[in-house]
Parts: sequence; C-alpha cells; structure tokens
Amino acid sequence: MIELYKKIVAFLSQPYPFYYKGKSLKVVSFLIFIVTFLFLYFYEPFVTTYDPVYKMDYFWIVIIRSFIPVIIISLLSFLKFAFPSENRWNIKKEIILIAIFLLLVGITQFLIRDIIYDLSDNWSLYFFITDIEHTFLIGSLLIIIVISFNYNRLNSKNIGTAHELSYSLNSNKNTQTQTVLVSPKVKSEEFVLNVNDFLYAKAVGNYVELHLKGEEKNYILKRMTLKELINALKQYPNIFKTHRSYIVNLNFIEKVSGNAQGYKLQLSSCEEEVPVARNIIPSFDNKVKEV
Repeated sequence: MIELYKKIVAFLSQPYPFYYKGKSLKVVSFLIFIVTFLFLYFYEPFVTTYDPVYKMDYFWIVIIRSFIPVIIISLLSFLKFAFPSENRWNIKKEIILIAIFLLLVGITQFLIRDIIYDLSDNWSLYFFITDIEHTFLIGSLLIIIVISFNYNRLNSKNIGTAHELSYSLNSNKNTQTQTVLVSPKVKSEEFVLNVNDFLYAKAVGNYVELHLKGEEKNYILKRMTLKELINALKQYPNIFKTHRSYIVNLNFIEKVSGNAQGYKLQLSSCEEEVPVARNIIPSFDNKVKEV
C-alpha cells in the first residue's frame, strides 16, 4: 500500500505542459468545443429524459452547452493568481484545475436551465446535483483519456530527443577565447564578460543574475534586462535563449533531460537546472545541430 501511494505521489508530481495562455489556450478551447459538441450531438445523453420539454432545437442546445466549457476555461485563464508557477506545472495541479473547471461548468449548466428546458422545477436541488454529476462523469472520462495519452506522448518524445541532444552537445564544444563589453542603459553596470566562463543568465525583476564558472558566490547581479545581455552576446552562436527568463551557454551543457513539459539542462559546475520552454524546443533542437 505504501509503495502504491509513493508511485501515485511520484506520478502526480510529474511535470505537465501548461496550456492556458496564448496560442495553446486557443487550441485547447477549440478542441474542448469540438469534442463536447460531437459527444453531445451524436451520443445525445439527455434526449430521453428532457426531449419533450426542450424550448429549442437540439442542435442549438448542443451549441450552447459546448460553448460553456470554452467560456469557463477562458475566464480561468485570466486568473493569474491561480497559476503562480507555470514553470512548475505538474499533473496534480492540472487535475485540480480540471476539477474546478468541471465544477464551474456543471454549475453554469444548471444556471441556464430556464433557457433550455420548460420545467417548473428547473431550480430544484435535484437538477443542481444532476447537472454537476453529468458534467463530472462525462468530462472526467474524456479528460483522463486525453491527459494520459498526451503525457505519455510528450514524455516519450522529449526523453528520446533529449538523449540525442546530450550526445550531440558533448561532441561539439567550442573553446575559442571570447570576451565582450556589455553596456546596459545603466552605465555604472557596464562590464567585460568572458564568454568562456559564462554558464547562464536568469532574469530576476529589474536585474539579471549572471552565473559564471568558478564564481565563489555562484553569480553576479547586474541591473539590466535580459534583452540587453542577449544583444551584447548575439554574435556568439553558442549563446541561446531557452526561456523568457533564461539564456544559456551551450558549451557548458552536460546533459539534456526530457519530460512532458519540455527539457531541463544540466550544466557543468552548476546545481540549478535550466529549463527549455516547450514552445522553444524546435528552435533549440535546430540550434544544437548547428553548433
């Protein structure tokens, strides 16, 4: 029993892609609408019970019901406080979000009953519980299938590609001496950077942490933007932006590990792993092949 519990905890802690913003959100919303519409229209789970009291054609009822999940997921995406750490998104957080999503969808389906059904007891506790029940039964089945399939697909793909990249990176090390004068807008922060010692940089508010090989305190802090540093280093092909908050020196990558969320880069003489955002993976793969 303890071993099973550990396996479940380990599985729930696995990284999972964050889909609730930008282009990914649009794709997810479209898929939710299509899957919901096809299921309700062809399976017709409510027809035998409610067909005699419909206020409109069943097709339009399905359209309304299918749009509700899209509206709910779009509203949730605007609640930034609900996603305090997108980079650490995992299966557990995904499941919790989905449970909240299904609950809200079920409640909304109940609230629109007067638009769809001509029944005197539309606002009864029985229909409130029934609508939430139906939403969880149908939604959970479809979502469990999708999450399992998507997790296994991404995990297998990224692990395999990451192994190949690790070999490629360790076979192509550029050791030519390289120095550059970095001149941010704040002139007092100007400094000379030896690219041979540069491991990676991380944006932290109005500052940038520069992690250098052999630096006693692990990094130096400069008041500048990551974009300014990138512009100063754009002539060096081994410097690459892996994430909106990170740039890395490809020469110091010792290992690339993959998971469903993307890649993690292990650098020499460095404990922290540098993330490669999921949307940057194709560019990163191509860059590694070029270096």
